[in-house]
Amino acid sequence: MPLRILVADDHHVVRTGLRALLESKSGWQVCAEAANGREAVEKASALKPDVAVLDIGMPLLNGVEATRQIHKLSPQTEVLILTMHDSDVLVQEVLEAGARGYILKDDADRNLLAAVDALRRHKPFLSSRVSDVASKTRPAAGDGPVRERSFRSRLTPREREILQLLAEGKTNKEVAGLLGISVKTAETHRANIMLKLDFHSVTDLVRYAVRNKIIQG
Repeated sequence: MPLRILVADDHHVVRTGLRALLESKSGWQVCAEAANGREAVEKASALKPDVAVLDIGMPLLNGVEATRQIHKLSPQTEVLILTMHDSDVLVQEVLEAGARGYILKDDADRNLLAAVDALRRHKPFLSSRVSDVASKTRPAAGDGPVRERSFRSRLTPREREILQLLAEGKTNKEVAGLLGISVKTAETHRANIMLKLDFHSVTDLVRYAVRNKIIQG
């Protein structure tokens, strides 16, 4: 049986390069590609790949939330995060969301095949620059990154999805259409997000989303 891999990144040239590198390994097959996080979740749910390689900064649904949903919908799929960000908080979040691997894009030529091979055997794999994150003691409660993370933890999974869509400039009507909910429900979620995070404008929301790598700056 071939090893079936899903590749998700919003840049076509990156997906093409990843496919070529992954399929250079005998018996490995990229069974699907996705250009955004929502598409990645849909294809993972339908195809049940062995490994999903996800970028963090994807539109419509970022890599953290996509990981969380894939882990729920296709628990046998191992998730490898491939990103340029080495933020300790971000690493911890994706690991808690269910990812087993995390490598940096500038290490991909050296580490990608080894990382996928480790995940194939249900073993963790982290880039050397972030390998100690999982065992680190959290910073003091007053530290900025932890406070930011505690704010985000107040949001439900649906609110985190909507936060990203709003930060990307989607209207309440567009959010409702994408998520299959009523406009009134979308408006309620938006109000709850603003209240929970103590935001007073969409500008506040966008700044927060960029700062926390929910969207690309």
